[in-house]
Amino acid sequence: MSTTRLLVLGVVAGRDTAHGYAIHHELLSWNAQEWANVKWGSIYHALRQLTKEGKLEAVSGEDPTGRTDYRITPKGRAEFLELLRGALSSAGPHADLLSAGLAFMAALPRSEVIELLERRCGALEKERDDIAPVVGVADGWETPGTEHVPELFHLWYSNADHALTWTRGLIERLRAGAYTMADELTGETRPR
Repeated sequence: MSTTRLLVLGVVAGRDTAHGYAIHHELLSWNAQEWANVKWGSIYHALRQLTKEGKLEAVSGEDPTGRTDYRITPKGRAEFLELLRGALSSAGPHADLLSAGLAFMAALPRSEVIELLERRCGALEKERDDIAPVVGVADGWETPGTEHVPELFHLWYSNADHALTWTRGLIERLRAGAYTMADELTGETRPR
């Protein structure tokens, strides 16, 4: 799953049209270069690739600079929503993907975001529970020169446990009405 694809599709989906510089500027304003490792060149590569795949279309504009504007297509909107749903429900180690998903979660209905985050909780519980027995065994690790290796298991367990606590907190905030979600803006119950 590509964080850059999700970010580019999300920014274009949120506007009528957007050109590469506008997308880059928007992502810079979110500090995405820090948490998603988005580079100038990767944005243009994604624009070209998504256009080639029919997920974006180049739009003729009256821009005197000669910049190409892009508009999301129905196929692109479908991929955006698929990537977004995957980013919110995955327990994988990619914080950049979750961060991108959080940036666009308001594009989905509240109930769906809660459901996706509950799936994430289930995956995190499994990840944490799978690591727990290894942590117990690792505490007795006595192989000379590698006594520090159990710290990895403790880190992984702690990360999964913390992510689970944070995700549960976000679910509670959403259930309490935090943030304005897609269905509350338009009255729709499913994303377009």
